[in-house]
Amino acid sequence: MAKMTLEELRNRRNQMKSELEKRDTDGKSIQIIVGMGTCGIAAGAKDTLDAFIQELDKNGLGSHAIIRQTGCMGLCSNEPTVEVIVPDMPAVIYGNVTPQVVKKIVESHIIEKKLVDNLILDRPAADIITK
Repeated sequence: MAKMTLEELRNRRNQMKSELEKRDTDGKSIQIIVGMGTCGIAAGAKDTLDAFIQELDKNGLGSHAIIRQTGCMGLCSNEPTVEVIVPDMPAVIYGNVTPQVVKKIVESHIIEKKLVDNLILDRPAADIITK
């Protein structure tokens, strides 16, 4: 194995610190739960999860959000499925969440606090949604 310079070691340490901070749940108000059952993985949920990580980091939200994995959500025909929980908004399950639509969910639901209606599989009754 080649020797690393001090600068390379520092860069590696900072990178690992950043990765560990992403796993910490303290003080994070946004939750993204990706269905990673066998049906979800087969439909591309790993790519969806990676896209959420990249998009949140790009928008400076990495320190405010936690991304979790769960098993099958029972919505196999709509995989990949993702539940998004944001303060002051209803928890929503989105279906068919490919990496291409992750950007729309982050921008609309998380940043602008507007639901992405055409992807919603499950949401609370209309009488508890406030505008």
